Amino acid sequence: MSEPQEASGVLRVGVIGVGNISAQYFTHIPKLPNLQLVAVADVNEERAREVAAEQGVRALSVDELLADPDVDAVLNLTIPQAHAAIGIRALESGKHVYGEKPLALTPEEAEPLLALAAEKGLRVGSAPDTVLGTGIQTARQALDAGLIGQPIAAAIHWSAPGHELWHPAPAFYYQKGGGPLFDMGPYYLTSIVTLFGPIARVSGVATTSQRQRTVATGPLAGTAIPVDVATHVSALLEHENGLTTTITVSFDVWKSRAPLFEVFGTDGTMAVPDPNRFDGDVEIATATTREWESIPMSAGWADSGRGFGLADMARAIETDRPHRASGELAFHVLDVMDAILRAAADHTVVDIQSTVERPAPVPLDSTPATW
Repeated sequence: MSEPQEASGVLRVGVIGVGNISAQYFTHIPKLPNLQLVAVADVNEERAREVAAEQGVRALSVDELLADPDVDAVLNLTIPQAHAAIGIRALESGKHVYGEKPLALTPEEAEPLLALAAEKGLRVGSAPDTVLGTGIQTARQALDAGLIGQPIAAAIHWSAPGHELWHPAPAFYYQKGGGPLFDMGPYYLTSIVTLFGPIARVSGVATTSQRQRTVATGPLAGTAIPVDVATHVSALLEHENGLTTTITVSFDVWKSRAPLFEVFGTDGTMAVPDPNRFDGDVEIATATTREWESIPMSAGWADSGRGFGLADMARAIETDRPHRASGELAFHVLDVMDAILRAAADHTVVDIQSTVERPAPVPLDSTPATW
């Protein structure tokens, strides 16, 4: 990276992959003064040119973007199968990397990525950064303050009929690196590590329904979707501190009344807002009241969105501190997901080999550019 940009604290960003999720990043990057979008690339070069014109930046080929000296960091929004390969190429080009989840398809695929970053003194960051918003951060602050006493256990149930009902090109959700565990699991697993710390061991069960799936919307409507992943996964997780979490994620549920995310403590119960969002009300029912009451926002970046984790990484580079949505955190989550599927396949309990520090909390209304 050039000295003037490092000195200014502005990270010049090139985006590889301009599919559906990229629009959310493009909405928030202009609001973050320590990020500057400079170029986009995609295997669909026509699409890249359209997006570049909309954003007022250059459209480049993937090779050109990786070689461009004006790009300090690559925002990797490719499909999961390409996450590790693009990340490694970006690091080899001397650029920091921030990617969509999952970090890679397997821990074995992710290890060289983190090793190369360490060797080159570069940063790796990864979604989800939703945990940095006011929803999960307020829940964390309330738990740390003892508002429900000592946490004992958490329960998570996320379910849907399947992304083919709304996504115009959903096939990748049913290939390796997809499914409800790898698609939605990172939001919940990153949240529980943020709330309770790392996970020590897991057991699990996983099934694949026989339902025939077809694309429901867009130009591919009616196209059959091959399914190569488990579509309904349940797991029991034991954290290093002894707390347990049960989690179910599914693409097979048409309707459910199961609570989304709850934490049970010695003095009450907490309803945690959806970690697929950055905000949401935290509700608590104490042992005294037994009634749900919303608590005020007390932590997190208000009005945040996708890109805030990258901005926090830029600030961390400038101030030489750890960033919150880190590659190490994403690796631990990937390690846990991989272990859940191995436990399900082998009908056993699997010890987690990786660990990670809880990320630093986010004070209320702070911004990545100044915190």
